[in-house]
Amino acid sequence: MEFINSPAAKAAKLPFSQAVRVGDVLYLSGMLGNVPGKAELVPGGLEAETRQTMENIHAVLAENGLTFDAVFKCTVMLADISRWTEFNRVYLACFDPDRLPARSAFGANGLALGAQVEIECWAYAGTDQGGAGG
Repeated sequence: MEFINSPAAKAAKLPFSQAVRVGDVLYLSGMLGNVPGKAELVPGGLEAETRQTMENIHAVLAENGLTFDAVFKCTVMLADISRWTEFNRVYLACFDPDRLPARSAFGANGLALGAQVEIECWAYAGTDQGGAGG
């Protein structure tokens, strides 16, 4: 088992690891649409936060030699589940439509930093990932 934190995450002294690798699976902690290295959300509302959340996920994947094609499961928490369509506009653009991860989603009453979205992912980190995406 390997606990993974970038130098920026270590400097921020977060109370969790960015990711944990167990065998061929990389488990990413829930990510927010925060400005990298800061405890503040990007301005611009749900779509901007979702875009930044996906960029933050991409950064952790890339640091571990992976792309979005390796992601096989996501859990999505939305502060307002009625904004599902807005969220999906950004989320779906990050994945190959033929390789969409399994997903659970729910409305949450209160996310860290007052975020509108949080996404947790699992990615396959073995040698047989297929596809190049990202």
